[in-house]
Amino acid sequence: MNVDWLTHFPTLQTIQSPGWTDACAQARVIQLPAEQPVFKSGDSCRQFLLVLEGSVRVQKLSENGREILLYRVESGQSCILTTACLLGNKAYQAEAFTETPVSAVIIPAPAFHKAMEDSESLREFVFSGYSQRLTELLMLIEAIAFGRLDCRLAGYLLQNNCTVLKTTHQQIARELGTAREVVSRTLKEFEHKGWVRLSRGSIELLQPISLKNLSHQ
Repeated sequence: MNVDWLTHFPTLQTIQSPGWTDACAQARVIQLPAEQPVFKSGDSCRQFLLVLEGSVRVQKLSENGREILLYRVESGQSCILTTACLLGNKAYQAEAFTETPVSAVIIPAPAFHKAMEDSESLREFVFSGYSQRLTELLMLIEAIAFGRLDCRLAGYLLQNNCTVLKTTHQQIARELGTAREVVSRTLKEFEHKGWVRLSRGSIELLQPISLKNLSHQ
């Protein structure tokens, strides 16, 4: 039984319960290329997912085609939507895609359920991640519902500490949970004020101080 992947999850390495030992025996390491669907809305959930390397984007798609980023699953993390679907025996209500090449571990649902029953440490690991991610989702809802888009956009432009961002208006709209047209209009306002220079596929920051002051309003 190859359990080298457990080095990514120190907490899980210490679990000695029979259920978890059996789950590890049934676990499989998989490799997924970038831009690969991991699950889609309406899919049934048949396995627990742990990411070893790479990034998985979990998003919700509206009927009119708008996308909103819910969260990312990265190295050493589990997918809380997968957890919720497994525990509630429900279908996925969102979709996920690999953003980069991804190495992940999948554990069959029956083995996961058995391990959860006889391991308090596994339950603590699963629900700790669930609680943290739920808090982040509540903050996201608050930002979308009550936050000013211009302030959020200014903060987004500054978050990577670089003067030129290689991105599109559509990508930013997905990150901020709004429409591309709204992002484009706000960026045009920033350009008119002399804060940014817009070109195809990139945004140059000309006055980071002004953007920082706006982001803190």
